[in-house]
Amino acid sequence: MLSSPREPIPDVPAVYFCEPTRTNLGIIAQDLASGLYQRSYLNFVTKLPRHLMEEFAKLVVQSGPESLSRVVSVYDLYLDYVCLERGLFTLNKKGSYIRYNGSGLTEETIEKEMDEVAYGLFSVIATLGSVPVIRCPRGGAPEMVARKLNRLISEHPVLSRGKGQTSRPLLVILDRNADLVTPIQHTSTYQALIDDVLQHNANRVEFLQIIQGADQTRSVNKKYDLDPDQDPFYFAHKFNPFPEAIEQNGIELQNVTAREQEIKSKTQSDSSKLNHQTFELTKAIDSLPQLLEHKKQLEIHTSILQAVMTEVAKRDIPLFYELESALATGQYKNDIGGAKNAVLELIRDPTKGNLNDKIRLQAVFALATSAPAGDIDEISESIMTSMWAVKQTAGNANYDVNSEKKKLEHSLRAVLYLKNLRSITSATSFMQETSDVHHTASTSTDMLSNFMARAQNQATGLLAKATDKVSNMLGTVQKHYVTRVVENLCSFKDEDDTFLYLDPKVSKGRGEVDVMQLKKEMMARVPTKEVIAFSIGGGCYAEYQNLQMIELGGHDIKVCYGCTELLNSTAFLAQLSDLG
Repeated sequence: MLSSPREPIPDVPAVYFCEPTRTNLGIIAQDLASGLYQRSYLNFVTKLPRHLMEEFAKLVVQSGPESLSRVVSVYDLYLDYVCLERGLFTLNKKGSYIRYNGSGLTEETIEKEMDEVAYGLFSVIATLGSVPVIRCPRGGAPEMVARKLNRLISEHPVLSRGKGQTSRPLLVILDRNADLVTPIQHTSTYQALIDDVLQHNANRVEFLQIIQGADQTRSVNKKYDLDPDQDPFYFAHKFNPFPEAIEQNGIELQNVTAREQEIKSKTQSDSSKLNHQTFELTKAIDSLPQLLEHKKQLEIHTSILQAVMTEVAKRDIPLFYELESALATGQYKNDIGGAKNAVLELIRDPTKGNLNDKIRLQAVFALATSAPAGDIDEISESIMTSMWAVKQTAGNANYDVNSEKKKLEHSLRAVLYLKNLRSITSATSFMQETSDVHHTASTSTDMLSNFMARAQNQATGLLAKATDKVSNMLGTVQKHYVTRVVENLCSFKDEDDTFLYLDPKVSKGRGEVDVMQLKKEMMARVPTKEVIAFSIGGGCYAEYQNLQMIELGGHDIKVCYGCTELLNSTAFLAQLSDLG
């Protein structure tokens, strides 16, 4: 460790790997001065700021020419981000929505925060090694970050002389405030539901599994590390609707089990037959370990699916998902009274959902409709009444009335914040356009009928249980705000005319391009093959997965998604409550 006492090792080089803090740089300078190691290779996990680099250089030079000669190389490794899977990264900045939207923020604080976001994005760009074209809405955090990032790239000695124009990615920087519905509303896909209803962080999932014994039932705490890129089942079905994932898990498990039995039966054949089937048998036996490993992974997913299903069924999540989708896609646009009644009916039922589910539904109602403030307040009162009744009937001897009331009031402050935000922003700006809803009528109907039929003979029994609860999660798919924006920018439509266009390859680091002038002069632009969509203020799995729906006339586009922090609805609502 850098800060621990170390003995000199003659004729051995040292590789330093640390943060470029003033303290660490001082220790390294002292090591160089004392000749602790003959040669030193310095590697910094994050960007070495100019002023610290100059301070460090001065320390090294002042300690003599021998110190300077011991430095072989100095590298920034640009690791200001966490890559959770091949197309997903986060800057891991906790409480980022509050940090960028809280009251009392000074100009200096905002500048510092935006610098950190720009450095994080620069780390991603430096890793990819391709100079992007940067697009963002004008004004606010996205433009601040975009201009800072544009300058960082254009001033970099290697990136600025980078590859040609043929394969440059499109980087789209957006503000969380442009779409507050998506991180709040319930979702229906496998990976997003794991993150929503189970304990899930950095690809580790944790839950209680109920074990039925001969004499008693016990619960066991289970922890699994999921690899979205290497786990075949997870890679294939993480973006699929939850019922499909259940169905495919059962089918694959049956196929693997049948194959396992087939191989085992071959090994038990009599020796005379084995002489004629040596090659086939050897091949089958060699494939058995891989087959058993695949079966083990599928059984892990069966356990996870069961845990998700238990939570989904207990809280009747599909009912919330269905109503929120209808609200978000404008199906109640001309019937605010009907929307309110539908919301109240679900919220007043003490058997449906928990406090978080009810507040999420209310928040979507507040954001996706132009309902008056009085309707939102009425729903808040109904939530208080409903949850109060649930708490009191629980019969807990240690029940603290005042404490529980404060918790309820604090949770409802999330909606208070959104209501205040809505009063200064057009409610319709948060809504998904009705035309962006894709009713996959024939395919969904066929899928649902197959789903129901197979429920009768599914080996695991999980699908049969799911049929009554989650079949309505198969129906409709809506394109979220970020997906629509990326599609439009790639197709040179709508936002293409209004969004800022920065090209770091343009001289002097300004890089701003007049899009209207390009169109006027009929200048051809190279079609985009790779997109990086980034959300300032927090992101979610639902947004990441929705981006996979991008349709651009059959062109295959690689889409990567990043955010200042990856949040589930509970964590995001907690930040809104604090702001409220």
